[in-house]
Amino acid sequence: MPELTPSTREAARRIGITETALRKAEQTNRIAREPDGQWDIDKTRRRLVETADPARSPLANGGGGGGAEGTPYARLKVAQLALKVEAQRLALDENKRRLLDAAEANATIDEIAGAMRDALLNWPARVSGLIAAEIGVDPHLLQTILQTHITDLLSEAADRFDPPGIGGDRAADP
Repeated sequence: MPELTPSTREAARRIGITETALRKAEQTNRIAREPDGQWDIDKTRRRLVETADPARSPLANGGGGGGAEGTPYARLKVAQLALKVEAQRLALDENKRRLLDAAEANATIDEIAGAMRDALLNWPARVSGLIAAEIGVDPHLLQTILQTHITDLLSEAADRFDPPGIGGDRAADP
């Protein structure tokens, strides 16, 4: 059966904190009275320990059981510190130019890939006459065959690097 008391002063005394601290915790909604207006001592003590700042509260430093490391407030402070350290690490990486802007990287890759594609598509026209002279065949026929194979190669590479359903459908773009 829970230990109940209607008196704020008595509840504070039983928990081991000041009446002012108990009132402040109630005002900030860290704790609440029972529906009938009484204080449940064990429930209030548990809630105070869970929400206590380990640097300021005597309850969080061992007065409530389990120690400060196990309180939700202490875990929250550790998580907050970890996020702050991660943000500082990302800012440092950004300052040292270790991070890339995804849009900029994609634009550079598209530019390089476009230049490579154009070079490959222009290659048969440049070399077909030289190759045809070496092997003694019609230059136009050789250029047509080389262009067909280069086009097939580029189509196959495009399918491999940009499979359907990944990266958005280019046909749907306006």
